[in-house]
Amino acid sequence: MDLTVKLFGAVRERVGAKLLSLSLPDGSSVADLRARLAAEHAVFDDFGDRLAVSINFEIADPDATLHDGDEVAFLPPVSGGTGLCTLSEHPLDVAATIARVSGPGMGGLVTFIGAVRDHARGREIRHLEYESYPEMAEREMQKVADEAAKRWPGVKVAIAHRAGHLEIGDLAVVIAAAAPHRGEAFEACRFAIDTLKQTVPIWKKEVATDGEYWVDDRP
Repeated sequence: MDLTVKLFGAVRERVGAKLLSLSLPDGSSVADLRARLAAEHAVFDDFGDRLAVSINFEIADPDATLHDGDEVAFLPPVSGGTGLCTLSEHPLDVAATIARVSGPGMGGLVTFIGAVRDHARGREIRHLEYESYPEMAEREMQKVADEAAKRWPGVKVAIAHRAGHLEIGDLAVVIAAAAPHRGEAFEACRFAIDTLKQTVPIWKKEVATDGEYWVDDRP
């Protein structure tokens, strides 16, 4: 069977390719694919269990069976359209994000805005580069918004995230949470940003005056 393998962030850089076309025997698993890649590229062993895998945009277990034509992505630990959750290489519109969730019944409206700062980890930052798996990133952001709505009935959450090159002061992420009351809006907004940083396939490279590095590149 033939597979398409996508690589991102530090893994992409160390392999030297963002797209691989591989053939494996029928019935092979994710673990078999990973072993094949690890034999050729040490980065797969270096990341260990911190390297997640998706099959056709859904997170998969190591024993998941692969099928001809599958798109498999190897996802390093994460740093960060027209629906509630969008990814864009253009400047973010705060008002537009708020408008997605506001309404006459929403008495509490809370926003989180993340901007690029000029210092991080004791280094002077020149700019950031965000890389994403776009087809999956918006789906995962929507899952975060859906989970918030389940935890706090009546809440609506919208997320907008940048990709590509960001200068100091540029907005990297905007989250708007609306609810009938402020307490639920605050809780949902905090949940959204904390969860986004853990689960959504967006990776951040900091370009500093003394070098550049992926924030979650810690093999």
